[in-house]
Amino acid sequence: MANLQLEWTEDELLTTHPVAEPLIAGGVKCHGGFDDDGAYVSPRTKNRWPAIENWQAQREADFGTPLLDIDLSAWPANYPNVAQAKYLLKEGVRDPIISTLTRIGTVEGFGAMIRYSNIPNMQACFDDDIKGTAMTHLDRGLYEAHARDEAGYEDEGGHKQMWFAARDVAFENPVTDDQTAIMLERMGIPTGVGTGAAPDMEAIRKQLESMRVFTDIDVSLEMLIQRMASLLLIEISAFHVFAWAEEVLSDTDLVAGEQQAAKLVSYIRSDESPHVAYLKTVLSEMRDRTLVGESGKKHAGTDIVGELWERARAESLGPRREQGLAVTLREIEHALDGNARADEILEEFHSLGTIRPTVDGAWAPTPVSSY
Repeated sequence: MANLQLEWTEDELLTTHPVAEPLIAGGVKCHGGFDDDGAYVSPRTKNRWPAIENWQAQREADFGTPLLDIDLSAWPANYPNVAQAKYLLKEGVRDPIISTLTRIGTVEGFGAMIRYSNIPNMQACFDDDIKGTAMTHLDRGLYEAHARDEAGYEDEGGHKQMWFAARDVAFENPVTDDQTAIMLERMGIPTGVGTGAAPDMEAIRKQLESMRVFTDIDVSLEMLIQRMASLLLIEISAFHVFAWAEEVLSDTDLVAGEQQAAKLVSYIRSDESPHVAYLKTVLSEMRDRTLVGESGKKHAGTDIVGELWERARAESLGPRREQGLAVTLREIEHALDGNARADEILEEFHSLGTIRPTVDGAWAPTPVSSY
């Protein structure tokens, strides 16, 4: 594999293909664009994709192990599902879907924070040579590209703006800035978070110290692995969200825009693919190597990364998912407040899903009708 280019500059990893036409979404110039044939081209992928593919090929040659991954089928379908979302829209209950799109766009904006991740002296953390790996390029273009993709950069919009544009196209500019702020506060998302301002890293470090699992591993490295594992699981599970949004927003009987909103979502889905790929690659590179603890003791990467991955997976499929379900259900109930048919609509909504809330606040499979 000696002929593979494994070292890349930040400028190279941030380079975008030339495009024949820019992407304009909701009046905002966004990243990416269209080639001469009208096909969408994701931003910052001219060299990023070849780099990721080279790192993956080299890791495969060196270790012969599969990439760390999880099957998409391990993830539950989006809540509400397509049938439930379309039912609400048919009943004129639009606000929960608008809230969902607003929440997604806002959370995408949090991606700007990744550029402030504290990265330790990586070589000192590993017994093996890590030259020419994806992990040595996290602060040399990979994190910055991810941040720009999610939150935009300079005068170009990113996924945050694209999700908002999809919402506004589909529902014809449904909310003002003030209404959006109220909505986000109701969902537990403080306004002003994820605006791109540098976070209080000392406060974050103290919080993360309390989350340590391996006291002998450099705290910055452990937190880096924890964050990447959680982020990868979010990115993978988001493909359910993309499929859901594309199908709902493609229904021209229920939403406006002649499927333009769905096309915007498809562009975002394309942009997210290199995020999934580089995160899998970095975590796999770490898993396949030997870590050196602060005491000098050596630790198998399979033990460290494996444990942190399993914890992140359990959190994503457990508490984090339940929190998301609860937030979504509250938005639906809020939208039905004062509706004379609220109970009827809510019951029909639940019947169309695979899960429903129980009286004690838990979630259980929706009973299958015997009729």
